[in-house]
Amino acid sequence: MSGQLLSANTLIGDAVKNRAQEDLGSVKELMIDIDAGRIAYAVVSFGGLFGIGDKLFAVPWSALQVDTTNEHVVLDVAKETLEDAPGFDKDNWPDMANRDWGREVHWYYNQSPYWD
Repeated sequence: MSGQLLSANTLIGDAVKNRAQEDLGSVKELMIDIDAGRIAYAVVSFGGLFGIGDKLFAVPWSALQVDTTNEHVVLDVAKETLEDAPGFDKDNWPDMANRDWGREVHWYYNQSPYWD
């Protein structure tokens, strides 16, 4: 087996940046698909000030890359793409197990749903 293993706590709180090094927020949670045995989404917090008024986004794990050298997560989208992304607030999470919702989220980030 090759590759790297990281604990979820290592990634939670990490900055999320795009290739232009613009700050897109931070990782708040990792959502794990128990049946598939894989990370399905990273919940990214964006906007607001000190966690107040921020919007949450479920970003397909396949759309992200972990930059272990610079200790942040890379999402290869323009800042405006994330601003316009389907999101939710901390008190009203979507049903992330819903495959129809999941397809829409994957397609928004130009990713194929891993379960198809």
